[in-house]
Amino acid sequence: MTNTLRLGVNIDHVATVRNARGGAAPDPVRAAIMAEEAGADGITAHLREDRRHIADADIESLMAVLKGPLNFEMAATSEMQAIALRHKPHAVCIVPEKREERTTEGGLEVAREENALAHYIAPLRDAGCRVSIFIAADKRQIEAAHRIGAEVIELHTGAYCDAHVEGRFEARDEELRKLTDMAAFAHDLGLEVHAGHGLTYDCVRPIAALPQVIELNIGHFLIGEAIFRGLGPAIAEMRRIMDEVRA
Repeated sequence: MTNTLRLGVNIDHVATVRNARGGAAPDPVRAAIMAEEAGADGITAHLREDRRHIADADIESLMAVLKGPLNFEMAATSEMQAIALRHKPHAVCIVPEKREERTTEGGLEVAREENALAHYIAPLRDAGCRVSIFIAADKRQIEAAHRIGAEVIELHTGAYCDAHVEGRFEARDEELRKLTDMAAFAHDLGLEVHAGHGLTYDCVRPIAALPQVIELNIGHFLIGEAIFRGLGPAIAEMRRIMDEVRA
């Protein structure tokens, strides 16, 4: 285990604002460059099937200009696999995706689709992409992710964050217990452990303190906070909190 905790910044919702009106502004690629300058260790972008925020041209531009790694979030479809194989980003994170959802609502069902997912990720690994699976803090799903050959899991922190915001502290603490136990379990299997979804300044500390977690991916909150304090300072504050927890 390492004391280093990386920060991946998801720039999807800069594109959401752009697409609300059309045109080119605000530019998510500019946001990604600013995020790197402010202390982000990597950039995450989710190219959804309906292109509701990030567009294909954004991925092209990100691959061309980023100094650090791109984490390409994608559904397990043949279209997305072809795009990933064309660009060969540093990492691909396989996430569940439904057209009607506002955001990713839960972890990927790996155990039920184990054989199909194993075949799906094989070409991505062969192309040199690190394969991450976005899953709930559930032993069965983690074991399946390990069996299919994923190198990384990203634990879905949404239920923990929602319970915190809603003041359901017993539920929050139970979710934190699950995340704590499953981070340790995944690490013992040899998986690299990341976490993300819904994290804010108020609730990030207990997740950042989990010693097996080496990367947090945070997006919506930071883009929203940027409205009030600017993108660079918003990211720098998250970086400060994370570093303070790990000091």
